[in-house]
Amino acid sequence: MNDTFRRVLAAAVFSAGSLTAGAVLAQSITIAIGSEPSTLDPQLRDDGGERQVNDNIYETLLARTPTGELVPSLAAEMPKQIDDLTWEFTLREGVTFHNGEPFNADAVVYSVKRVVAPENASEQMAYLGTIAGAEKVDDYKVRITTSGPDPILPSRMYWMKIVPPKHAEEADLAAQPVGTGPYKFVSWNRGSDITLEANADHRDGAPDVEQVTYRFVTEPGTRLSGLMAGEFDVIVNLPPEFTATVPKFAAVRGIETSTIILSTDNEATRDPRVRQALNIAIDRKAIADNLFLGYAEVAKGQLIHPNAFGFNKSIEAYPYDPDRARQLLAEAGAEGSTIELLGESGRWLKDREVIEAVAGYWTEIGLKVDVQIEEFSRYLDRLFDMKVRPDAYFVLNSNELFDADREMSFAYEAGAGGASNSEKELAETIRAARTETDLEERSTLYDKLTAKLHEEAFDVPLFNHQDIYGMSARMEWQPRVDGKLIVKEMSVAE
Repeated sequence: MNDTFRRVLAAAVFSAGSLTAGAVLAQSITIAIGSEPSTLDPQLRDDGGERQVNDNIYETLLARTPTGELVPSLAAEMPKQIDDLTWEFTLREGVTFHNGEPFNADAVVYSVKRVVAPENASEQMAYLGTIAGAEKVDDYKVRITTSGPDPILPSRMYWMKIVPPKHAEEADLAAQPVGTGPYKFVSWNRGSDITLEANADHRDGAPDVEQVTYRFVTEPGTRLSGLMAGEFDVIVNLPPEFTATVPKFAAVRGIETSTIILSTDNEATRDPRVRQALNIAIDRKAIADNLFLGYAEVAKGQLIHPNAFGFNKSIEAYPYDPDRARQLLAEAGAEGSTIELLGESGRWLKDREVIEAVAGYWTEIGLKVDVQIEEFSRYLDRLFDMKVRPDAYFVLNSNELFDADREMSFAYEAGAGGASNSEKELAETIRAARTETDLEERSTLYDKLTAKLHEEAFDVPLFNHQDIYGMSARMEWQPRVDGKLIVKEMSVAE
């Protein structure tokens, strides 16, 4: 093992700080998450911290069971497709928002139009794809319209949260969330915590956990020591080396793939030979074995998740070949070049350690690596800045849609999401696949796309991850396949 990698692995060993456990109510829990939400507006940012909180305040027309089955939620039944561009949803009656506003077709139409409005520049459009608008049929029936045929429109409505129109217009939705969900917003102590309380009037009845507090704890060691001290009931991103130490832990194969998106336009990474070198310079198996201890698998040369439609089974992982990497850099005249690598710390399991390991491997083939670790909100600002793209940025991409359009829309469609290229033909093929209803033809299009992306190395796919959670002895909870922290599914032992 090289010295650079040894240093990275040494940094991965966390020291537990000292935290004092406070009194805990029997039906009150504390969850430690890795980043503070940048907003509590549920429609505008692509922010996992926001979702971890708002998934309990807001609801969607469709939901998923813990095992991933799509089911009605605010919709009374599964939607009907009226024509190629129209889906009709029948809504539940008798549902109200936490502030007393009625949930009805007007709220759905408002929510759809708000999230897709160009002036709002929602970062969530990579999930929403073809959605163009909505129209009211009657008080409890609404039609969602699309810009083209969309075979996964129902999955998109599992993503889009419904907001109360009057509150959204008159109040500060970013700081005062109001939904229809099983929990109501109580308070947000900036830099510290957010507290929610059970909605006793929820249509499914009051959940078991009466109050939940989210603590923002960036450092994994601090989350771990807080769990051991009894201060936290659930912690995210439990380091795998401590699964035998904590009172309880649970792991589930997640929907996230880590990758490094490369700019095909920036001078440093424009040459595909450089991008190929960046891929084969990394010993992914060594990182997976040493950092994740079996809780991550080397990605098969693509960002598309193995559970998603469009995963290309014919593509293999990039080999580890540092000598060939150096040769490619020499051929490209890129020896000694500087690569900017943008990342963050604390949001994902061992994110900083992976970034530093990758930087170490790139340094060993003769590159200079400018690692920039940003606070998460600033990181998101830079990730979605279409004008100034980083040479490379690290991200864990989740696929709640279970369809390749999620990754294509976010990572590769020029001018959208976090894409770092300007290739019009590539974007046209992505849009064609999005609206192709013939499944065989759609699969063929995704195979064509993933083969091109792999061959020309538009990114550096790293790992398919498991989600690992630490829990207090009193917690009863089975994690979900979609990675959501749904508190109504949790309970505590008396």
